[in-house]
Amino acid sequence: MMLFAAIALPVVAGALLPAFRWKRDSARGWYVMAFTLLTSVIAAVLLFSDVPRLDLIRINDRLTVTLKLDDAGRIFAALIALLWPLTSLYALSYMKDEEKKDSFFSFFMMSFGVTLGIALSANLLTLYVFYEMMSLSTLPLVMHGGKAKSISAGLKYLYYSLGGAAFAFIGLVYLVYFAGTTDFVSGGLFQGIVVERASQLRLGYLLCFLGFSVKAAVFPVHGWLPAASVAPTPVTALLHAVAVVKSGVFAIIRVTYFCFGALIIRGSYAQYVPMALTAFTIVFGCSMALKEKNLKRRLAYSTVSNLSYILFGALLLTPQGLTAGLMHLVFHALMKITLFLTAGVYNIRADIKDVRQLRGINSVWPDFGAVFALGGLAMTGIPPFIGFISKFALADAAFKAGGLLPALGTAALLISSLLTGIYLMVPVVMMYTGKRPKDGPGILPVEPGMRLTLYALSVMVLALSFYSMPLISYLTRTASSLV
Repeated sequence: MMLFAAIALPVVAGALLPAFRWKRDSARGWYVMAFTLLTSVIAAVLLFSDVPRLDLIRINDRLTVTLKLDDAGRIFAALIALLWPLTSLYALSYMKDEEKKDSFFSFFMMSFGVTLGIALSANLLTLYVFYEMMSLSTLPLVMHGGKAKSISAGLKYLYYSLGGAAFAFIGLVYLVYFAGTTDFVSGGLFQGIVVERASQLRLGYLLCFLGFSVKAAVFPVHGWLPAASVAPTPVTALLHAVAVVKSGVFAIIRVTYFCFGALIIRGSYAQYVPMALTAFTIVFGCSMALKEKNLKRRLAYSTVSNLSYILFGALLLTPQGLTAGLMHLVFHALMKITLFLTAGVYNIRADIKDVRQLRGINSVWPDFGAVFALGGLAMTGIPPFIGFISKFALADAAFKAGGLLPALGTAALLISSLLTGIYLMVPVVMMYTGKRPKDGPGILPVEPGMRLTLYALSVMVLALSFYSMPLISYLTRTASSLV
């Protein structure tokens, strides 16, 4: 029942939150943090436990909504359980002067449980159910505030998600028809057997990839992600680092290695088309980030690029490639949430939205300048930071895989690293060397919760930069068991 409790607790607590008449913001804050931390504790216990699978709904012999935690699910669940409480702490300070706080934190908490449901899914049907629930729970967060831009971004997100859901559902139908089940099996459902309908399965996989690639922001279905940057920063931080986009990436990894399997995909258009799309997206996202002046949109396009790093590694269909992809899944989450939350401080406490407005801000907030510089250096791939570790592993895996597309992907990684250095390091240099205009916006105090969150994230980035071998060893074992 702990599997169910990890999902149900934040969903129920979030749904009940508006029912209380909060006389003080502090009382609401204690409520949010208490249930968020309790959920993370339950998730942490699950990570180190061997709990049996749990059937929630049995539709028929082929279709069940079932929960189970395996090694791949542990990676995603650990990431969610670690970063959600920190972002919640930040959000309580960020949203203190905003309206509709009850509805915001209600959906914020429910999204926590739903995202955990994706990590704890035992089959593709269950993952698909929670995947669509996540679209519904995060949509009000994107549209929070009710301004025209927010509504437009929310509708764009909804339309893209509905289109992606249709394609992903086709892949689910293929599995039910050809395999008789949607259960996740290490190595895929068709390993070790001769499949007469391999061509149809490859088409099913490609459609499934295209469907889940919407939330993974693969070109050309990436457009919703930069638009969603109008949402409050705690939302965009989770959208771009953990919840939505990483759910899309995680779903593709599940479909690739636990459903259709490398045996069916390898050496066919079902591998080549997605690899080509991800290689192009890597360069495209960085190019768009380079020309973008709005700070949050620049970081959003950076996310578009980096998500395809992960997918490119996974689509190499080698143990080294999958290991490198999983490394970047974890490391990118830490780096990007650090950058986004720092940008949120500049946005809401100094009214800085444009990159050019960052000139001289380090003279006011040297600590936040250091945090942003750390995240930027790590994202660029400067040794010895975590960005270098995962990017080098990706390039090395592509080189060892051989072939035209892996070579093109390696070139894309190198180009992307150069462009990343420009679009992230230029703002950092402006912070330290620029002169703050006298008529610039006023500076508001920054609450301890926001500072504590950013300091904690910085410590994590530094710690993993110098001591990541236990994590990498775990990711290597997980990847080796799937390929």
